[in-house]
Amino acid sequence: MVLTGFIFKQLFKFVLLILFMPEKIKITFLGTSDSVPSARRSHTAVLLTYNGENILIDCGEGTQRQFRKAKLNPCRITRILLTHKHADHSLGLVGLLKTLALTGYNKTLYIYGPRGTKEFMENFFRTFGKIEEYKIEISEVSGKFLDEKDFYLEAKSMTHGVPCNAYSFVKKGQVRIDKEKLKKFKIPSTKELKKLKEGKDIIHNGKKYSAKQLTFGEDDRKITLIYDTAMNENAITLSKNSDLLVCEATYSDEINEIARDFQHLTARQTAEIAKKAGVKRLILTHISQRYENDMNKILDEAKKIFKSTELVKDFDVVEV
Repeated sequence: MVLTGFIFKQLFKFVLLILFMPEKIKITFLGTSDSVPSARRSHTAVLLTYNGENILIDCGEGTQRQFRKAKLNPCRITRILLTHKHADHSLGLVGLLKTLALTGYNKTLYIYGPRGTKEFMENFFRTFGKIEEYKIEISEVSGKFLDEKDFYLEAKSMTHGVPCNAYSFVKKGQVRIDKEKLKKFKIPSTKELKKLKEGKDIIHNGKKYSAKQLTFGEDDRKITLIYDTAMNENAITLSKNSDLLVCEATYSDEINEIARDFQHLTARQTAEIAKKAGVKRLILTHISQRYENDMNKILDEAKKIFKSTELVKDFDVVEV
């Protein structure tokens, strides 16, 4: 009986953990360089993982090898978001899509991108051969373009000479159970807890408890990813109130003329976007290889304006 009681308590703790702990959104940085990779930094690719979704943002050259080095299975990819057609953000598609065909990928692969993506992919298939082994659906997107039960995706156009999108992933807020109130009223039944999450009132020891009394709302969690753009208002609007902003910071401000000519952001401009948008946390990426031996130059420049700034390298993992 003692063992049975112990097992029950441990099981109950586990159920409470599931109910009270929101699932984390995991972001794996597979490539963090700009258009010229270095020995330590590969072309842009980011994998966002949440509740069965594995969303790849951009697919620069060498991305599938980065998957292997990170011990990740590319066959788990559910969607690909392309920011634009430039080679350092898209050339890895050639190998990746073929590898999926050779390794038994059997889902529908959804590919989203800015205006011109369908033509780009048609040319891609014309050059490298059509994928017959699985279904691919291609969509040109703007605004809120995917609205699932517990998350949605949003896109806004950027300024980069060619059609270019930035994206936000928003985890919708959920009803959470107030653990302290459960302890106070000694309510142990897992069946009752499920009712509360569904917004239903419960009766315990002959007394009625309302769902409102024992639950609270969890806020949305928002992650915004901006690559390859000149400074523009859409970047601020899309980033508004993000819990995390992942943004290019290709150059330092001392060569802002080059940044302007190539329609990229300096670290200072990236930090200004974060500050104006009221984000909680900023991560810098897409760093020019010219700073390979002096990354602090980029980081320090941004932190002068926005203190909650970090700089990532290939294979870093961040959770939100």
